[in-house]
Amino acid sequence: MRPRKLRGLALPLLLLLLLQPPPSPAHSSTRFDPTWESLDARQLPAWFDQAKFGIFIHWGVFSVPSFGSEWFWWYWQKEKIPKYVEFMKDNYPPSFKYEDFGPLFTAKFFNANQWADIFQASGAKYIVLTSKHHEGFTLWGSEYSWNWNAIDEGPKRDIVKELEVAIRNRTDLRFGLYYSLFEWFHPLFLEDESSSFHKRQFPVSKTLPELYELVNNYQPEVLWSDGDGGAPDQYWNSTGFLAWLYNESPVRDTVVTNDRWGAGSICKHGGFYTCSDRYNPGHLLPHKWENCMTIDKLSWGYRREAGISDYLTIGELVKQLVETVSCGGNLLMNIGPTLDGTISVVFEERLRQMGSWLKVNGEAIYETHTWRSQNDTVTPDVWYTFKPKEKLVYAIFLKWPTSGQLFLGQPKAILGATEVKLLGHGQPLNWISLEQNGIMVELPQLTIRQMPCKWGWALALTNVI
Repeated sequence: MRPRKLRGLALPLLLLLLLQPPPSPAHSSTRFDPTWESLDARQLPAWFDQAKFGIFIHWGVFSVPSFGSEWFWWYWQKEKIPKYVEFMKDNYPPSFKYEDFGPLFTAKFFNANQWADIFQASGAKYIVLTSKHHEGFTLWGSEYSWNWNAIDEGPKRDIVKELEVAIRNRTDLRFGLYYSLFEWFHPLFLEDESSSFHKRQFPVSKTLPELYELVNNYQPEVLWSDGDGGAPDQYWNSTGFLAWLYNESPVRDTVVTNDRWGAGSICKHGGFYTCSDRYNPGHLLPHKWENCMTIDKLSWGYRREAGISDYLTIGELVKQLVETVSCGGNLLMNIGPTLDGTISVVFEERLRQMGSWLKVNGEAIYETHTWRSQNDTVTPDVWYTFKPKEKLVYAIFLKWPTSGQLFLGQPKAILGATEVKLLGHGQPLNWISLEQNGIMVELPQLTIRQMPCKWGWALALTNVI
């Protein structure tokens, strides 16, 4: 970490500015107090539950070594894990420091419009870009990250602004930002940590100013917090910041936040719950949640050493999406661009494959609700979603039965009213009501070329109970 410079702002003045963020008129009559009881009562903006599917983008200086993990600096310098130490010995001179990767983070081929077009083609409804990871490098020209940001170092470009403009001009996606509260090796954080967080130099002079800067300058509609560094939410003044975000900020009516706002807050406080990385409980939760996961099974950042078997197949990704949505969650699927700003062909292929699947089956995903049963009790790998106003239940099945007959144990048919269609096929299908519960659907006899898609199919069941 390079030394931080306050650029002429004395600390008391900065503190005063933080305690009195710029006011703006609130649209909502509801005012939120800086307490979890009040903040947790805020109704989550409806768009988030309707969206169901988003793209996570892990990109930063860690994309330069692009080896092992986005935690490269920590594993190399702090934990001194042998494979990271050996990697540096084999590829860089002995005097090389992590900060020396900064100028090599060129983003030379970064084209925000191209990224936006790929994300639009994926069928996602929102994106979340890592504006700053635990290494502290900001992808915008932060006034509080002097000489360790994308304007002063490396790209010499405002990455956050370029992507924000492209997303908002070229797509119908919502723009979101990830932000790490702490930084591994920032001297002020380490000093605060050594005081058991009785000192609050780091959040006052770094974290909170940057959060206000991000929200006011880029107006993200997802603010995805992470990395509490073991410090409680009182240290971060999370409730104070969130009260401002919900009451006064330019995105107060549409912004959604997650649950990572201090030690002990995860899966307990905040807008939607993440609970853990790659969280997929497989059952209904009483609170809105998100499954953030990676196409690369082993890393969030790009890895040069990844083999093809390290990437989830599109079939596995569709399964993740279907299971997650059936249980009331959103899927946030991560990619890691290269140091020069390229989305590798493996990631692009997976995104476009997901988009082609959603073109056929999106009706069974977007704007759906959870049904009384999340999955079938008779046939494995069948998951349900629901649109109550349309009286539609969707049965999404991940394996096409060789018999051509799909047995569904959960839906109960209504004679003369129930209708069954295969999405992408359109014609009503024959079905038989089973004696006890459920129905047996006769699937159409289709060649591979006639199949509406390749990796999972959806039946629309009208008027079932």
